[in-house]
Amino acid sequence: MAHPPRRRGRLLLSAVAALLTAVAVTVPASMSASASAAIEPPYKDPDRPIQERVEDLLGRMSLDEKIGQMTQAERNAVTAADLTDYRLGSLLSGGGSAPSPNTATAWADMYDDFQRASMATPLGIPMIYGVDAVHGHNNVHGATIFPHNVGLGATRDPALVQQIGRATAEEVSGTGIDWDFAPCLCVAQNDRWGRTYESYGEKPEIATSMTTLITGLQGAELNDPGSVLATAKHYVGDGGTTGGKDQGDTEVSEAELRATHLPPFREAVARNVGSVMISYSSWNGLKLHAHRHLITDVLKNELGFKGFVVSDWNAIDQIDGRPGFTAEEVRTAINAGLDMIMVPQEWRTFITTLKSEVEAGRVPMSRIDDANRRILTKKFELGLFENPYTDRSYTGTVGSAEHRQLAREAVRKSQVLLKNEKDVLPLPKTADKVFVAGKNADDIGNQSGGWTIEWQGKSGPITPGTTILEGIRSAVSPATAVTYDRNGNGIDGSYKAAIAVVGETPYAEGKGDRPEGLGLDSEDLDTLARLKASGVPVVVVLVSGRPLDIASELPSWDALVAAWLPGTEGNGVADVLFGDYRPTGKLPVTWMRTASQQPINDGDGKEALFPYGYGQTYS
Repeated sequence: MAHPPRRRGRLLLSAVAALLTAVAVTVPASMSASASAAIEPPYKDPDRPIQERVEDLLGRMSLDEKIGQMTQAERNAVTAADLTDYRLGSLLSGGGSAPSPNTATAWADMYDDFQRASMATPLGIPMIYGVDAVHGHNNVHGATIFPHNVGLGATRDPALVQQIGRATAEEVSGTGIDWDFAPCLCVAQNDRWGRTYESYGEKPEIATSMTTLITGLQGAELNDPGSVLATAKHYVGDGGTTGGKDQGDTEVSEAELRATHLPPFREAVARNVGSVMISYSSWNGLKLHAHRHLITDVLKNELGFKGFVVSDWNAIDQIDGRPGFTAEEVRTAINAGLDMIMVPQEWRTFITTLKSEVEAGRVPMSRIDDANRRILTKKFELGLFENPYTDRSYTGTVGSAEHRQLAREAVRKSQVLLKNEKDVLPLPKTADKVFVAGKNADDIGNQSGGWTIEWQGKSGPITPGTTILEGIRSAVSPATAVTYDRNGNGIDGSYKAAIAVVGETPYAEGKGDRPEGLGLDSEDLDTLARLKASGVPVVVVLVSGRPLDIASELPSWDALVAAWLPGTEGNGVADVLFGDYRPTGKLPVTWMRTASQQPINDGDGKEALFPYGYGQTYS
């Protein structure tokens, strides 16, 4: 039986040790002593306890090497030689940052090239590479794209989410990457926020239950084949900012912060999550990246978090509110309890600045050593010292049929039936004619949303998959004619029904905030008007990352399905529309009657269009 890839180093070292022992009994003492001197240092011995290995390695490291471990740079801002020369501990790919060609094999080759440079350092400390694989390995062309978190929250299925975590981990592992910046455990309170779709729902119980993703990503042991380090983010309260402003200020009491926003992180720590990423946002005016009480006192001491804390992208630069990070910002962040700093481009400046702060006594060596212990412990637990390179046995899982089937299951379980007048749904597969319209009907980019191939996402055929229209065509009988026109032109009364796939187009943080209206755009409204004028039943499939302001249009629709942002497997939507599966999804959020009600959440006394937990099924 083949041994697990990350255990092979252990077997090899054991064999070497046995050989040296055998040699020692047959050679002179002087030669035996010489052979013993050639044995690897204790930190390279996988049979020793990890804590012992960490302490041995830490005792051999210079200040430069320790600061290097605390530094994370973007792949485009470094050369392989930089990893060797500066002893960098980590790299990342930002949203849309990919090798060319953007294939799983090219990713694996890139990772291995960087890792070889890390292993060429005197101490041979492997790097750890992070990506935002937030709904599948979404930076990689051809990867399986799962529904965004808001859709997974609608499934109320933690076991399914754990399976998604495992599938994602396999695809991530197949490209060499060993660290995933997921899951997002924010508890979104205001739908105006552009990251609402990254939240599992408006109540802490949903996000808490979905921490099963961590178990799926990390596996039973971090050094098991196909396991990657997970990240609970963004700590803490980013879903509760005033006005739903991205990177804004969460102005609540500590009791409210603990009741609403902390519980998912408590459960993540209980599941031994490997890292925690700090939020850009503030709590009552103080940036989280400067918040020693929440990071050190609460997260590390009270909750007992043993992993390492990482900053968000250039986030320490926001502590004083002025561009360009300063020595004060660096020491404030490190002394607050951050262990690794994501400084994508200005990593050299960070290294020299932190070294000066340590040498001046403004950052104690005890803090530097604590950060290194945490980082090195996870690298040892991942088995990176024994097996630092890509496990190519997983490269073929990227976009595999098995993973796509799992994504299709997640899509159909996430569909929420909100209206179904006269049981127009499910539609008959044997209808003579069905009309399909809307800008989101035949667009993989739109149905996948932000954080897909590019940071903000992009409309169009950006990655392989099945559009909702293609799913509809494959669901009906061969004799059924499916007519598609994006704008609804050409429809008449001869069709069994008109399916309008409308809603939002891709966005991510910052650009997704909607402080004004939350309604459909003019293109969608015009399309819907054409369909309604034909006199045939109108079935609306709403592709969006949040509830939209639709109360005034709803009376004109015969059926409404919230499809969220389903990802690449649009046939999961058709599975429900045509009755292969009954809709089982329940709203993970409260659906507003009007945007002026925002924020609106369960129990706040505001009259909802559809209450939290609502969802019909077929009779």
